[in-house]
Amino acid sequence: MKTLSRRIVTTHSHPERVIQFGEGNFLRAFADWMIHEMNKKVGFDSGVVVVQPIAHGLTKILSNQDGLYTLYLNGIKNGKAVSEYQIIDCIQRAINPYENYPVYLTNAENPDLRFVISNTTEAGIAYHKDDQLKDAPQQSYPGKLTALLYRRFQIFKGSSDKGLIILPCELIDRNGDSLKKIILQYAVDWELGIEFIRWIDEDNIFCNTLVDRIVPGYPTNKIDTITKQLGYRDNLVVEGEQFHLWVIEGPNEVKEEFPASQCGLNVVFTDNMEPYRTRKVRILNGAHTSLVPVGYLYGIEKVRESLEDPVVGAFLKNALFNEICPTLDLPDEELLRFSNDVLDRFKNPYLEHALMSISLNSISKYKTRVLPSVLEYIKRKKALPKHLLFSLAALIAFYKGERDGEPIKLADDPEVLDFFQFQWSQVDGTEESITRIVNSVLSNLNFWGQDLTKIEGLQNEIILDLDSIFNLGIKAAILNITYLDPGQIKNIQVYED
Repeated sequence: MKTLSRRIVTTHSHPERVIQFGEGNFLRAFADWMIHEMNKKVGFDSGVVVVQPIAHGLTKILSNQDGLYTLYLNGIKNGKAVSEYQIIDCIQRAINPYENYPVYLTNAENPDLRFVISNTTEAGIAYHKDDQLKDAPQQSYPGKLTALLYRRFQIFKGSSDKGLIILPCELIDRNGDSLKKIILQYAVDWELGIEFIRWIDEDNIFCNTLVDRIVPGYPTNKIDTITKQLGYRDNLVVEGEQFHLWVIEGPNEVKEEFPASQCGLNVVFTDNMEPYRTRKVRILNGAHTSLVPVGYLYGIEKVRESLEDPVVGAFLKNALFNEICPTLDLPDEELLRFSNDVLDRFKNPYLEHALMSISLNSISKYKTRVLPSVLEYIKRKKALPKHLLFSLAALIAFYKGERDGEPIKLADDPEVLDFFQFQWSQVDGTEESITRIVNSVLSNLNFWGQDLTKIEGLQNEIILDLDSIFNLGIKAAILNITYLDPGQIKNIQVYED
């Protein structure tokens, strides 16, 4: 069977307008797919040159396949479970700068070059003080990019129309600002001159971005079946979910030059991405974190199963729509659409997401992902968010480390685990002992950065919830606070026989 290449399939070639640092699964299933879609649908006509950001990578395999690979998108699309695939052909070349640095630098001489995209992991946007302009290559991604930009500045004599639009996808806050800051630091360290600094600052656009798509990657367990289906061998098959979101903070010209919104892609151009970052953390991540202790103690293993269960599913929807969304400053329609997209992602039949895999460091996750919604809800509604607080009570119960007599493999900092082990050793099921552990947890400044017992009514709510979980069982406890449609209540067994 032949390996995928441009010799065995019909593809398109495009002028090299994008240089991309990173050849891994995420960018190929996300940014490159978007470029491919824009090329097909709106004549973007842009090819990608991939640069391998570290010494070992996939550029040799990419080159052997002429930059081609097959992308499978699996998940809920327009309300239905869909699996579809296509060959992505926007990558024109792949370069390993550790083997051929001069070829890498020649990209600076390309007058058509306009975009820089990167995903070099969260550690990739970092300052390495030992990097020098003369290195071939520099160790850091910002060092490599600085060298490329300086060569471009020299070749085109600082022309303002030869600056680039830079779209980092690394998962760090204000990723574009961070990258620009490091490049300007190298410009000073390497004594590249005030005119180069001005050119970087005024003629290049560094966008802050937020990216979102689950990309499981290479489907090792089913590649034989996939190969038979495709009729060719592809060593770079990649799988991703149907959902995608790219929030790009930048001036209007970025939207005009990067026509994603013209072909139906879920790309948001904005001058302030913070509401979208908050939305993702509160809704997507917050829903996950709220669900874990409730669903797992209920007896469920997977995220998808949680949504399919009438009781746990209703609990999560009540928390999401009635307690998280009202704390966010975006249009109701946007919040509703994003929340329903999140629920569709949770129900994706092609992804089996274990609750326990999300449970790592749940205390700190609750602090950053859920507690802000709790506090904002109280501030705005002058009431307690019962479902989000029930989740905290369930989290305390979860950290007992036991479900139906079987141990739970808790994963957290030793100090957190030691704290809960001691606290639970003092609990005998009495109201006094329940009150004591709740007070100790809520007043722990190391957990929350504040004393939650000071919030009126909050401690009593958690005490009632934890007492209900401990003495009645998780199922009865959930039903005490969660509204279910009459049709959902039928045949729900609250107590075990």
